[in-house]
Amino acid sequence: MLNEKSFKKFLSAFVIGALAISLPLNANAKRIHDSKVTTKSEARQKASKNKTVTVKRTDSILRPEITPHEILVNDSETNYTSYSEMYYEPENISVPETVSIYDTSIIGTPMATQEQCVRYLLNNNPFPELAVSAEEIVSYYYEEGAREGIRPDVAFAQALKETGFFKYGGDVIPEQNNYCGLGTTGGGVKGEFFATPQMGVRAHIQHLLAYSSTRRPLTPIIDPRYDIVRNTYGDRTLENWQDLNGRWAVPGRYYGQEILSMFKAILVQ
Repeated sequence: MLNEKSFKKFLSAFVIGALAISLPLNANAKRIHDSKVTTKSEARQKASKNKTVTVKRTDSILRPEITPHEILVNDSETNYTSYSEMYYEPENISVPETVSIYDTSIIGTPMATQEQCVRYLLNNNPFPELAVSAEEIVSYYYEEGAREGIRPDVAFAQALKETGFFKYGGDVIPEQNNYCGLGTTGGGVKGEFFATPQMGVRAHIQHLLAYSSTRRPLTPIIDPRYDIVRNTYGDRTLENWQDLNGRWAVPGRYYGQEILSMFKAILVQ
């Protein structure tokens, strides 16, 4: 027999679940996607003979099929907003260890140190237009990248390319905390805004994960284009940075190669 408190919790979860089912998907894609791509990062991971690194997760996260805005619940008794009723404990994930500078995979582990990334940035722009220090922005890339199995040093190199070493000068402005051109299409379209630098980095990493894996992020999705990419690619993924050519950036003929070139420059700092 449900007491009044238990019944209220059950009724709240039921109503929120019903609302979640009725929410529409955003259909306004801002990027160009090639439906002919057939590479799979998952297949590479299974077949890889390289050592794998296990990323341990001890904090609770949302069930993969549920996004934050669909299940936000206000707990009037404790006076805070919580997702606790919908959480579960995820399994650890394993990613192939990156051991060669010639490895062009999006998924992997860092080869460069955080100090090398900071030095490379400051050598090219001693005064980056950031709301945090160079050390902090790099640490966010390593934290968010390690969590999702995305190579943080190469993702940081991509951010440097997209922002011109955080000098900007294009449509995106520093206040957006948008380090990868999310939502920009040129012609003055600024794209997405994120509340903090770390959230901007998280969205960047989640967007890379959307292209390179069918596994959903281990944190609530804040990349507004995540589902657009996943719905477009289905069970297909992109494996290498060069696969982003003409997709992440248009025309972007050598987009991935240029990112990898910057990554190699970081390694000699």
